[in-house]
Amino acid sequence: MSVSVTEEAANHIYSYLKKRGSGIGIRLAVKTTGCSGLTYVLEPVDDIRNEDLRFSSKGVDVYVDPKSLVYVNGTEMDYVKKGLSEGFEFKNPNVQGECGCGESFTV
Repeated sequence: MSVSVTEEAANHIYSYLKKRGSGIGIRLAVKTTGCSGLTYVLEPVDDIRNEDLRFSSKGVDVYVDPKSLVYVNGTEMDYVKKGLSEGFEFKNPNVQGECGCGESFTV
C-alpha cells in the first residue's frame, strides 16, 4: 500500500506548510460528492490521528485514513501549472471513470 508525491508536489506542500507556519504533513482523503461519487480532499496535518497511515515521499509525509486508502492506494500526487491555472493532479490507478468537469471520480 502506498501514496506518493512528485518532486513538484513535495516542493509545493513544503512551501505551503512553511508559509502557514505549522504542520507536519498533508492529509489525503476522499469524500462522497460530485456527479461521479468521490472527490479528493487535502488538508494540512497538525496532529496525527490514531487511525492515520503515514506515507513518506520526497521528504513529505502524507497521511491517509484507512477508509480513504481503499480508494487512493497507489496514487501519485503531482502539482501542475498549466497556463493561468495550477493545482494538484492525482494519478490514481483505481479510478474507473471521471465526471466531465474533472471534480469527482468513481472506483
